[in-house]
Amino acid sequence: MIDRVVTSGIFSLDGADFEVANNIWVVGDDREVVVIDAAHDHRPIVEAVGGRSCVAIIATHGHNDHINAASDLAGALGAPVWLHPADRMLWDVVHPDRAPDAPLSDGQVIDVGGVSLTVLATPGHSPGGVCLHDPDGFVVFTGDTLFRGGPGATGRSFSDYGTILDSIRDRLLDLPPATRVLTGHGDETTIGDEAPHLADWEAAR
Repeated sequence: MIDRVVTSGIFSLDGADFEVANNIWVVGDDREVVVIDAAHDHRPIVEAVGGRSCVAIIATHGHNDHINAASDLAGALGAPVWLHPADRMLWDVVHPDRAPDAPLSDGQVIDVGGVSLTVLATPGHSPGGVCLHDPDGFVVFTGDTLFRGGPGATGRSFSDYGTILDSIRDRLLDLPPATRVLTGHGDETTIGDEAPHLADWEAAR
């Protein structure tokens, strides 16, 4: 079971502010879930979780628009926040008085509500960016690593275009073509729809 919540707010980095709408994914069954990316406003996320137990709040990366509701959501749900430690410097800007509760690591398997999510380290958009792959459900949650139409943004602090291309090529595009790509912003796509464009993205290095 996958529920989508969309919240809107401000993404801030390098002294610039951008209005953004974020996808939050609630994954599990009618008993327990994880929340992927706590963006902007915890209240609609709490509503989507309902009476289910929340095993963890998972941050695909540390940019403020993906974690700025994490502390309030953790308090409301009694759930821990998990973040890859390479993005701790981004987390600390938003939550200087609260550390994440546990680190994410490449290859880690998160079992929740009959779903097994494998953590894929996919740096590039940020050093600690991760994707979450459900091989049985043919779904990958890509945060800001891969979108419909191409890689996530680079060119800002702690990001690198070559690195994100390597992550997409080596960790994502070898997944089955039918795999749904559920993104941090905007519409979903599939691996099969995006893979043919790799050469074009590589040419822009």
